[in-house]
Amino acid sequence: MQISLSTRVFLVISGFIGIAIGGALLFTPVEFQASSGINLADDANLLSEIRAPGGALLAAGIIIALGAFVEKITQTSILLSCLFYLSYGASRLVGVMIDGVPGNAVVAATACEIIIGLMSLCALLRFHKKQNRPT
Repeated sequence: MQISLSTRVFLVISGFIGIAIGGALLFTPVEFQASSGINLADDANLLSEIRAPGGALLAAGIIIALGAFVEKITQTSILLSCLFYLSYGASRLVGVMIDGVPGNAVVAATACEIIIGLMSLCALLRFHKKQNRPT
């Protein structure tokens, strides 16, 4: 089955976002978090806790983007995009319920994560529908 242009474009964008944010969290966490008003200070333990999910997000972003070009992993890439973005968005919503509403940048990130996650879910459902169509 050929990957549709819309799926390719979506996976590239979704993957690039993961790569960019994951890379920033992994390699420049202090500066990246400061752009959202978060001060990480000089705490090696805290920085390690920030870098670790950054590396995971970077790796996920690479796999998501590769799914646009490697048909064998397209479904996995869409599913990974769905899981990553919806889990981040849902986890932030749990944080809002427990800790209160964070700053505007974090609220915007939450909205983006949920939107991309829902778009991923729609792409996954479309992909399954196409895949299960009789030939």
